[in-house]
Amino acid sequence: MKALVLTEYKRLEIEERQQPEPGAGEVLVRVAACGICGSDVHGYDGTSGRRIPPIVMGHEAAGTIAAVGMGVTGFAAGDRVTFDSTIYCGECGYCKRGQMNLCDQREVVGVSCGDFRRDGAFAEYLVVPERIVYRLPDAMAFEEAAMLEAVSVALHAVAVSEMRGGETVLVVGAGMIGLLTLQAARAAGCERIYIADIDETRLRLARKLGATETIAVTGAELVRECMRLTEGKGVDVALEAVGRSETIAAAIDTTRKGGTITLIGNISPEVTLPLQKVVSRQLRLQGTAASCGEYPHAMEMIANGQIQVKPLITAVAPLDDGARWFERLYGHEPGLMKIVLSPEMEDAQ
Repeated sequence: MKALVLTEYKRLEIEERQQPEPGAGEVLVRVAACGICGSDVHGYDGTSGRRIPPIVMGHEAAGTIAAVGMGVTGFAAGDRVTFDSTIYCGECGYCKRGQMNLCDQREVVGVSCGDFRRDGAFAEYLVVPERIVYRLPDAMAFEEAAMLEAVSVALHAVAVSEMRGGETVLVVGAGMIGLLTLQAARAAGCERIYIADIDETRLRLARKLGATETIAVTGAELVRECMRLTEGKGVDVALEAVGRSETIAAAIDTTRKGGTITLIGNISPEVTLPLQKVVSRQLRLQGTAASCGEYPHAMEMIANGQIQVKPLITAVAPLDDGARWFERLYGHEPGLMKIVLSPEMEDAQ
């Protein structure tokens, strides 16, 4: 089979690899679409430490079941499916409590780090456990289904923030996850949703997707603008979708006393924390990890139009063109959002 392999940092090559076979409790998926995640782009140059070469990246995928292993009863060849990016054991204490994203044996599709290595979906075929697979609605296109993993992350971030409706919310960062989190917060009943970014193209898209107000500044100016918009009170919840010291500090400074800051972004391994502000203002800092069973909800939200993913897909391209698209994303080419690679498409060249 054909696979797009990160052979060394900043180098992707198409390789011929042996097609995998499903073992007991596993299914073989013929990949139809796989999105390039921001974490893949950060892994491309080694900054994340979670894409150690050689590795086939890709975890936002959908396709058709080609074969099933022994003991698989819920799926059959020909079924249209997607799958969770998190592979969990189903047996540890966290899994039994329904917290599969915190599984003691957790692995992630398309990730290689010091603890594990698991090839991903930038390939024609991929084997995954049956327990992480979901059947797709007939009307959902594969490129839309490739967005389900990101939508589920956004829904989980909103869920752990424990919103009750009527909140004033700030989303920091209008990238893919930020724009999906904006929509998830709106669907959860938030009254006002501000979103901050320095990219005007992304902010225009945010306005179309339901932002109450877009803020094209950062740092101290962002804090001042949020305070102006909230009449000096601050927001109830800040959803931080970048993951850097300066953006987390801004999220903290814009949140009212007793409010919540949910940390979604994960670019920097370590950040500086303004401890006295957090303690003296009784702020709640909440981390959110991947998703935890939100895939069916994500499908429903896309199907009923509460979350729109089509406006976020910049291009659907052949897998053979993957290296070029990674270069463009890594170079921060303006106007690019989600790029979906398809092993089933022929290279135009």
